[in-house]
This record gives sequence, C-alpha cells and structure tokens, in this order.
Amino acid sequence: MRILLIAGAFNSLTQRVYAELCDSGHQVGVELVTRETPLLQVVRRHDPELIVAPMLTTAVPREVWSAHPCLIVHPGPVGDRGPSSVDWAVHLGADRWGVTVLQANGEMDAGDIWASADCPVPEVAKSDLYRNEIADAAIEAVLTAVARVASGTHRPQPQDSLPPAAKPGRPRPPFRQDLRRIDWQRDPTDTVVRKLRAADSRPGVRDELLGDTWYLHGGHPEDTVTGRPGELLATRCGAVCRATTDGAVWIPELRPPRRAGEPGTVKLPATLALGDRLPPLPEVPAPLDPGAGPRTWSDIRYREDGPAGFLEFAFPGGAMSTDHCRRLLAAYRHACTRPTSVLVLGGHRDFFSNGIHLNVIEAAPDPAEESWANINAMDDLVHAVLTTTDRLVVAALGGNAAAGGVMLALAADEVWCRAAVVLNPHYRLMGLYGSEYWTYTLPGRAGPEVAAQLTERALPVTAAAGQRLGLVDRIVDCDPQEFRAQTARLAVRLASSAATQARVATKKAEREADEADRPLAAYREYELARMHRIFFDPDQPYHALRRAFVRKEPAAGTPAHLTVGPAGPPGGPAGA
Repeated sequence: MRILLIAGAFNSLTQRVYAELCDSGHQVGVELVTRETPLLQVVRRHDPELIVAPMLTTAVPREVWSAHPCLIVHPGPVGDRGPSSVDWAVHLGADRWGVTVLQANGEMDAGDIWASADCPVPEVAKSDLYRNEIADAAIEAVLTAVARVASGTHRPQPQDSLPPAAKPGRPRPPFRQDLRRIDWQRDPTDTVVRKLRAADSRPGVRDELLGDTWYLHGGHPEDTVTGRPGELLATRCGAVCRATTDGAVWIPELRPPRRAGEPGTVKLPATLALGDRLPPLPEVPAPLDPGAGPRTWSDIRYREDGPAGFLEFAFPGGAMSTDHCRRLLAAYRHACTRPTSVLVLGGHRDFFSNGIHLNVIEAAPDPAEESWANINAMDDLVHAVLTTTDRLVVAALGGNAAAGGVMLALAADEVWCRAAVVLNPHYRLMGLYGSEYWTYTLPGRAGPEVAAQLTERALPVTAAAGQRLGLVDRIVDCDPQEFRAQTARLAVRLASSAATQARVATKKAEREADEADRPLAAYREYELARMHRIFFDPDQPYHALRRAFVRKEPAAGTPAHLTVGPAGPPGGPAGA
C-alpha cells in the first residue's frame, strides 16, 4: 500500500512504524506536521491509500479524514483519552496498559477502533516504557489495523457500541505540574521515584533546588544514603542524591526553565547543570557489581556468570559524553582482566547508545573542543573493543542505537538485538561525517555498496533488516524485561561451547591480517580529519543542526529524505 505517516516528530515510535511498514513491502512517506501545516495539500501531493499518525499532537482536519482512511495511534487502552496517557500509566502504578488504533474523526481519541493491543507496565521511566512495551503494543496494533484496512472487508468498532467492560480506559486530563509536585518533607522514596519517572524524559518535574527553579529528569531509589528530607547528600557520576523521608533518590539530569523569548534550555548531567552552585558534597562511587544488596544506582555495572562477563551501561537518552566514554572504557578494561571467554557489552533494556552527547557539547564553553574530546573518547572505546583478541565480545542491544552507538556495536564479534530494536547507522542528518572506525566496520559487515546506501539514505532499519544486511548476527525475540535473562543464557552457552576458543584464535589471526593490510590508525586518522574540519568550522551545518536538536527547535518542514519512502531498506523488503 501507499502509506503516509503524519507525525509531530520523527520520534522513536514513528521511526519504528516506518521501518516495520517498509519491511512489509509498503511504500511509505513521512510528513512532519504542525498546526500551520497545510495538511490537505500535503495529503493530495502524496495521494496515499492510507494515512497513519503514530505520534500526533494536532487534530487532523475534517477534509482529510473524511476523504482518506486515517488511523490515529493512541498510547492508551480502549476508552482512554487525553494527551498524557503514558504519564498516567506510570503515575498510577498500572500493571497493564495498551495502545489503540482509531479512525480519525471530529473528536480527539473518540474514533472507531481498528485494532488494539495491551502490554505490561514494569517499574521503569515513562520514556523507557514508551520506547519498549508501548512501542511493541503499537506495532502489533498498527500492523493488524493496516492488514484490516488492506482487506477491504473489515469494519472498525464504534467505541460507543462497546460495553463498559470492553473499555478499560477512561478520559483523563493533561498531567500538569501541580500533579507532579514533590513534597520533600512528606513523600517517601517510592512516591518521589514514581513522580520523577512519570515525567521522564519530558517535561521533567518542576522543583526548587539551591534557590533556583529546575526541571528534574530521571529518578532512582537509594537505600544506603540518608539525610534531612530535601537536602542534597552526595554526587555520583554526574547525578545528585537528594534525601526523602525514608531514604534518598538519585537524579541524573537537570534542566533550567525556559525564559520568555529565549531559546529552549538544555538538559544536562545534574552536577554540570548546577556548576558552581553545587555545594561541597562527597562523590560516592558505586561498586561495579552491587549484587543483591540495598537499592542503589549506577550507570555502569559488571557481573559474571561462570565463563561469561556482562558489562551493562545505561546513559540517559543513550547519549555518551566524554566522561561516560572514559568511565565505560575503564570498566571495559577491568572486564578484560577477568577470566572469561565471552564478554557481553550492553544487555540492558532500552537504548544501547546514540553516540556523542550533543547536549553536553552544546553547553560547553567551547563546543568544538568538547566535540573533539567526545569523539576521541568514543574512538578510544571502540578501539578497545576492536582490539580485544583474547575472548569473544558480544554487543547486546535491548533497545535502539544510532550513529556512533551503532558503530560501537559493530566493533563486537557478534551483535545481538531484541527483535524490536531500530538502528540508525548514519551521521549525515547531524551534518557529520562520523568516526568510531565506521569506515572499517560498516563496509566490513554490509559491503561497501550497502554501507554507502545506509549512510547516505539516513533512514532507520529494523533488527530484521539489519540481520539481512549483515549488521546483526542474532535476533532475540522477547519482551523488554526478558532480554537481560535471555542474553545471559545465550552468552553462557556461547562461552561454554567447545568451538569458542577456536573462534577466538581465528579472530586474532583475522585482526592481525587486517592490521597488516591497513592499520586501524589509518581509518581513525582519515575519519577524524574529516570530523576536525567540521567541528572547528563555525559555518558547518553541524553547529546549527546540533543547536536545533538539543534545544528542541521545531522543524521548518519535512526533511527531503523522508517524503518518499522506499519499499524496504537496502536489500529489499522482508522475503525479497
């Protein structure tokens, strides 16, 4: 079918819907819309057989939905209405939630139902839930709805005709800041964490801290550090620890409020955002392997299961600053001293990595210098993975990866992806050439022609497409919460295999042959020369693109590469 996706942004869900529909052989175009978009003209230009809105905050005009089948993807169960559905799911501590695909009509979220799917709600942040369980349910419902539309025989179910038992949701108001407010003198840790998680990653919880107003982003319970409720107690890896009535919470990021007439503000690691306002506090390190002790937080953890080691990391938004890269490299080097035959990098739910930390770069006194430091720190990490020749390294992607994060994964011997993962193996939309040894790893896996297509077309691909293209070695078809355990079982089996040591010996010989043919240093030098010119030329598009991205400036229109989509990624649709 000719399908047009309309969305407020090409966000994670829209990307996944796009990639899944392309995999199914549909011709998919995308238009990013605002209240000012002349949607009728846009639709006429595309002449779609079906319109799908995976993430839309504006109403579809009558002249559009009355003339074309138009499906709205609502992230709430049947009967749910309102703009803050996922916020409510986390705030209420719901056990289950859902996604409903509706026919657009004159009333928001009230159209006839084409499909629905439900999902569990684990104790995770809103954005994590949205990218994983909610997205899984959305894809199930969207693919069902598209197939029903294509059949030409299915009739959607009017909501008014459903009995109350068939409508578990209900209309809910927008989730305003007054509902999110934290009472530090009364709220226990679990309540504070739930409020923080329901506001992640946007809008954050508006709060007063050290005499200023901030938006708090992210929240993790802490049971071993206590103090007077509301006071700051410690720092750890850029986060601040704040006391509650019965414990404390770690808050990884802060964002100042936007002032009228000024650009949007930037979300940053908490200690960096506070700067000189931060009083002297102890830096409390977290053990790499906290085990099953009291609750605490760390963004990097290491554990072992027999002959397999697991280096897990989880950075907000998947962004890796210079500090993140250096700390992860130190942990990686430690893991390489351990007597294991397989080392798993990642294995956590949600983002694997999205490459360099554009927010930290934007906030730096000299963004060019920070860009340079950050890309070199990423390269150092990738180099360490590429040159590990005494064991097998597995990159385990429980969530999406983009740009340098994809290249970090490709440095491993095997790439394992949860089936729902979306990969963006390209840099050019940020005006960058890229580094992380991509000119070695990407053509090496996909071939020069496909590598060029992936980097030039700059479109998302599913894990299944990635496997067909040679980017992915194993697909793990499981729920987000099961990925860690599934990965562990597979890694232990691989480490215990009699063939593993022979593979390690072969790997070492192949790396030595590649090094003799063209040293890794040559790839790095070539890539970084291109990146240096971009970073230190203020007229390069990278600087304006970075600024617009981190400050959430609305797109001026739909990027040209999205308006006419192919029927599948490089290599053709599934089954081709």
